[in-house]
Amino acid sequence: MLKGHQTWVFENKPVLISSAAVGGPFEGQGALSDDFDLLHEDIWLGQDSFEKAEKKLMEDACEIAIRKGGMKKEDIQFFLSGDLMNQIISSSFTARTLGVPFLGLFGACSSAMEGLAIAAQLVDSGFADNALAAASSHNAAAEKQFRYPTEYGAQKPPTAQWTVTGAGAGLVSKQGNGPRITSATIGRVIDMGLSDPFNMGGAMAPAAVDTLQQHLHDLNIHPSHYDLIATGDLGKVGHQIAGDLLSEHGFNIPSNVLTDCGLLIYKKHQPVFSGGSGCGCSATVTYGHFMNRMRRGELKRILVVATGALMSPMSYQQKESIPCIAHAVSFEI
Repeated sequence: MLKGHQTWVFENKPVLISSAAVGGPFEGQGALSDDFDLLHEDIWLGQDSFEKAEKKLMEDACEIAIRKGGMKKEDIQFFLSGDLMNQIISSSFTARTLGVPFLGLFGACSSAMEGLAIAAQLVDSGFADNALAAASSHNAAAEKQFRYPTEYGAQKPPTAQWTVTGAGAGLVSKQGNGPRITSATIGRVIDMGLSDPFNMGGAMAPAAVDTLQQHLHDLNIHPSHYDLIATGDLGKVGHQIAGDLLSEHGFNIPSNVLTDCGLLIYKKHQPVFSGGSGCGCSATVTYGHFMNRMRRGELKRILVVATGALMSPMSYQQKESIPCIAHAVSFEI
């Protein structure tokens, strides 16, 4: 049912019966390496292009999630996925491999929670028994498309972020064991006029704050309702801006509650500038680290607010600003 202006409340509380996180070698050196189901030792993944390597990441994540859920591909009614590649080819080609009815999504780095929100809606409403949601990104593929090929060795400012080489997938079902998906807030497009492709965190922070405030308003709850509130991939710069904006609006959320996936995934000594980013950032941290913590009983209620910059190489070349969006999904155990 719709609650307030932008929030879906799932009355039947669909279950995330399984999830999977797959990463590359750099993620294997990161702070959350133990939470990945599979870590590849080579960023090429045995493929002849970075784009094909990203597709392999997503295929691996989907296959692991389906297997962990005790199901077969034939048991999945719908596959919902998004990525950063032109025409979401990682998702489309993975759907070709799976042979499951497919709904392709583009929410940039917010795609992980966008797909999960719609999957939960399908299951909660009875339009599906089982739905699979996924998202992926690859550092070298994203750099080549949106900025400069890594071979150029181009210099970056401190505001830049490191695109995660990884994929996450979650299997939503009507019944079973696991964290339950209780609500989702669908974000609005927010554009503050920023156009710097090396400052995604600054561009996305207002969208994250807008969605979080709307979520709290629609459900008439306080941030203390959650043990953890995680934005998608704002990094150091965006996380600071989001915290300041929330404080200005009367929400002083403690640092042990308000966090960011882009700040969690890597270690401090890793050269990631402002932090992690990409569709694979919130996807791997949520489907790996956060779900593991919930299953261990360390977290009872969490809210993940995945953020996305809805730009393209063409819009940047045409000197457009960067419109941004954030989608929030809540979980409870």
